[in-house]
Amino acid sequence: MDQSPEPGKNQRQYAINMTLASVAGQVGCLTLGIIFVALFAGLGLDKLLNTKPVFTLILLIGSVPLTLILMFRIVKAATDHIRPTAKADSAVEETHRGSSS
Repeated sequence: MDQSPEPGKNQRQYAINMTLASVAGQVGCLTLGIIFVALFAGLGLDKLLNTKPVFTLILLIGSVPLTLILMFRIVKAATDHIRPTAKADSAVEETHRGSSS
C-alpha cells in the first residue's frame, strides 16, 4: 500500500528534465548565434556597399525563419529521444498496477 515512487522513476524524471534544460540552452544559444551573425554580416555588407540599413534589415528578417526551422528540428530530435522512454514507463506502471490489485 506504499504510494512512494520507484527509485528508478526519479532518476528517469531527472534525466528528462536535464534533457529539456539542455535543449532549451541549445535553442537559446543557436538563436543568439544566428542573430549575431546576421547582424554583423548585415552591418559589414552595408558598410562595404554604402547601403545603410538595407542588408542589416534583410539579414535580420531572413534569420527569423531559419531560426524557427532549426529550433523545430532540435526540439523534434530531443522529443523523439524522450518519447520511447515515456511509453516504456507507462507499460511498466500498468504491469505494476495490475500485479498490485
